[in-house]
Amino acid sequence: MKLIIDRHIPFVKGVFDNICQVEYLQSADIDRNTVKDADCLIVRTRTLCNEALLKGSNIKLIASATAGYEHVDLDFCRREGIATFVARGCNASSVAQYVGSAVALWTATNGLSTHDLTIGIVGYGYVGKEVERIAELMGCRVLTNDPPLAKQGYDHSFVSLSEIANRSDVITFHTPLTEEGEFATRHLGADDFFAQCSHRPLIINAARGGVMDEQSMLTAHRKQQIGDFVVDCWENEPNISHEVLRKALVATPHIAGYSANGKYRASQMCIEAVARFFGLSPAQPRHDIQRNVCTASGNDLALALLANYDIRTDTEQLKASPDKFEYLRNNYYTRYELEIG
Repeated sequence: MKLIIDRHIPFVKGVFDNICQVEYLQSADIDRNTVKDADCLIVRTRTLCNEALLKGSNIKLIASATAGYEHVDLDFCRREGIATFVARGCNASSVAQYVGSAVALWTATNGLSTHDLTIGIVGYGYVGKEVERIAELMGCRVLTNDPPLAKQGYDHSFVSLSEIANRSDVITFHTPLTEEGEFATRHLGADDFFAQCSHRPLIINAARGGVMDEQSMLTAHRKQQIGDFVVDCWENEPNISHEVLRKALVATPHIAGYSANGKYRASQMCIEAVARFFGLSPAQPRHDIQRNVCTASGNDLALALLANYDIRTDTEQLKASPDKFEYLRNNYYTRYELEIG
């Protein structure tokens, strides 16, 4: 059998080479011609897995080393009998620690204590739950919003999006990007939402670019409806808004989930999924990830998160070279998580 693997996915190289024909390609080179005779793809969000790519191919499984499905046309795959897998939850800890580092920077910049903060979390999936855990360990009050889960009767105390806007000092988004339906998330952060913000909050988008209406966010910032904003996921990536970039407290090239730990978990989950599906026995991926235990709490935990991952470094690099968005993302340095709690 033949596998095509995005060459920027770490920890996978060599794992299948002794039992399959494997090609490692740039995401831009994963196209209709290169996939037509392959049995399996292991990809990232940069590969749009749709009819244009897959029609007439031999693909039986798509494994994505990502937490979401937005780049996969699930309806087409179902019709064509193509199985799909994504590494749900793989990057939850990485994104949550990114949020913690951003909050730590903001509180330090403004002379605040984490014990004074109410953090509103929009989206209560794997990432939202981990953000809640870390926020509570930092001593913050937490509000959560997730209408789809609330409608399903999920056993949790949710509040409305309006209450999140009205009561929160920090508002962080962790939803998928959905375009239609009762709970569509495109432009959740827009004029109506920002007009309800009472505390000039810090806005964090580490979800998907389209969840935030960036022009509305700039207007809200200019009107002082919001205090600062943090952007990891952008509209129109990689051609990002230079005005948003200039005015952001933190601006990063979609790497919140890019810790070495998170990448390893994603790769390991994909390897296991491919092995199960095809009945293979691949080699074990190699890694050098070490445990880094942190037992701090309150402001000390916030400072530990910022010390472990100084989010200013990534911000300075992107602000200096916005045209290198993809390069910075594809050649991201090794960043390790803290083991918290």
